[in-house]
Amino acid sequence: MLSLLITSIIYIFSGVSFYVILRLFLYQTSLIHLLIKWKHSVEDTIYVHQFFKVPQINNDNSTQQNQFYKKVLTYLNSTSSLEDSDFTNLFAGKKSNDIVLSLDDNQTVHDVFLGARVSWTNEKKRTLVLRIKKKDKRRILRSYLQHIHTISDEIEQRRGELNLFINHSSNRGDGDGDVRWSCVPFTHQSSFETMVMDSDVKARVKSDLESFLKSEEYYHRIGRVWKKNFLLYGPSGTGKSSFVAAMARFLSYDVYDLNLSQISNDSDLKMLLLQTKNKSLIVIEDLDLYLKSESTAVSLSGLLNFMDGILNSCSSEEKIMVFTMNSKDEIDPAILRPGRIDVQIYFPLCDFKSFKLFANNYLGVKEHKLFQQVEEVFHTANISPAEVSEIMIANRGSPSRAMKSVITALQTKKNAGADHRRLDDSVELLQSGVFGKDSLPVKELRKLYGLLKLKTLKKVGPVDYDPVLIEPAMIKR
Repeated sequence: MLSLLITSIIYIFSGVSFYVILRLFLYQTSLIHLLIKWKHSVEDTIYVHQFFKVPQINNDNSTQQNQFYKKVLTYLNSTSSLEDSDFTNLFAGKKSNDIVLSLDDNQTVHDVFLGARVSWTNEKKRTLVLRIKKKDKRRILRSYLQHIHTISDEIEQRRGELNLFINHSSNRGDGDGDVRWSCVPFTHQSSFETMVMDSDVKARVKSDLESFLKSEEYYHRIGRVWKKNFLLYGPSGTGKSSFVAAMARFLSYDVYDLNLSQISNDSDLKMLLLQTKNKSLIVIEDLDLYLKSESTAVSLSGLLNFMDGILNSCSSEEKIMVFTMNSKDEIDPAILRPGRIDVQIYFPLCDFKSFKLFANNYLGVKEHKLFQQVEEVFHTANISPAEVSEIMIANRGSPSRAMKSVITALQTKKNAGADHRRLDDSVELLQSGVFGKDSLPVKELRKLYGLLKLKTLKKVGPVDYDPVLIEPAMIKR
């Protein structure tokens, strides 16, 4: 009896071992894959399928991006089944030692949702095709598409990576241009935490942006497009570009840097607007200089329509437009009216209060024996925040040397300003005939004036930097 029991146990274990060995053999060879493909082929023959296309562009007569295409692509590139598929592309990621998997042309990826098997094919025409059994369509289609939305949003949020889009045009060979956005990683490190800014003003800016993020229902209830327009104006080097970067970081919005000089007409400007997506920050820098240029291709009416026209209601929502200027004195009032510009922020040159904030952030210095001398010189000359930041970065190992360098820069600007005023007075006196008929001709004096001015500017050095920190700004509504 005992021997029979032992024999039975050995027989059972032998059968189990054989089964385990057989499974391991099949999974380690191509036989199991052939069996699975045969099984799926039989299912495909038996069941009726339906197909749904997700094109990259919304339709053949538009250049507007299909936002769902990007979400599906993000979702598929994250699935584990992509690793098991044939012809998967491998790319280096944005981080070191990071490898990214991506679909190849005509590659098919299978997915399983709520027990139903579906497949996606990446066609060469930049179209993703969903294949689903007709019997499963009513049960899972809507919830499956919502699942893709949710997962892709979670992936984008985890990445925390922003993109910078730059417009360009290409010639298709028929004389017409094709306007598109090119994308690169957005790496600017400016943030509200690193900015030299009055705490009350900074709080108002952040509160305003936070309120905007929560205002979708409100904007729709009053019949307005969910967007907001900012104007940043002030001299070069006062931190307008850095403020834009800080806004993008705070909102987690991609940045669209719109270069108007690369646009040939109003229609191209409209097409570029339609190609922008939700959660975007659209920037036009130096608008005043562009409007003064004689080679402007975009009309004033085209620009006004871009800012608040009916086209905005047809493009993506939850976006902020930012326009920068050196001065708004000579700008057409139509551009600045309420509704086109919601918030105006002025960026002045650096003063002593801001200088102390720079010294604290850059050098770790709250008090210094040279502060009094620096303050006295600030009463007689101006300097941009960009210059202050560059001087302190260059002399970060020696606070005393940094202070002396700032004093020298301010004194140089003071002397340069006095020279310019004297030269301007001389030209004005000559033009008024004070020096008489035998005096130096106006043409020669102007030539001398230009040489002296150039020499003085060389002493002062470059002033147009893009600093990480900016001067306190006053918000005007």
